[in-house]
Amino acid sequence: MRRSIIWNSDQEAQGWGCSQCEWTYPIPTLLSDPAAKDAYDRLASTTFHDHNCSEHHRGTKTTYEETFIERMRELVRRGYKPKDAAQLVLQEVMLEDSNNPEILKQARADADEFLLRIREGRL
Repeated sequence: MRRSIIWNSDQEAQGWGCSQCEWTYPIPTLLSDPAAKDAYDRLASTTFHDHNCSEHHRGTKTTYEETFIERMRELVRRGYKPKDAAQLVLQEVMLEDSNNPEILKQARADADEFLLRIREGRL
């Protein structure tokens, strides 16, 4: 799976991060000006493209399931409906990994699992 820049919003750090390693670009405190936010996003994107994943080893979170479901959860946190979030992640995966049927199959299964967990109130 190709790496992508993702938004992290947890207790430890909020800001941009890498989907494949522990690289992060934390958001500065008191960032409120729209022009400053745009500059922050541009800097994060440039820094993301220049970083080397081998220098930022990933901890225990390495399975595709965790990655796909986390991507869906993040979209829901941003205000998307769960079904829309699942569809968006599936579309991203189809664009990123269209030549890898195993990853596509895993992403579809994870989307189904994600929606089931939402319906059952487990997420």
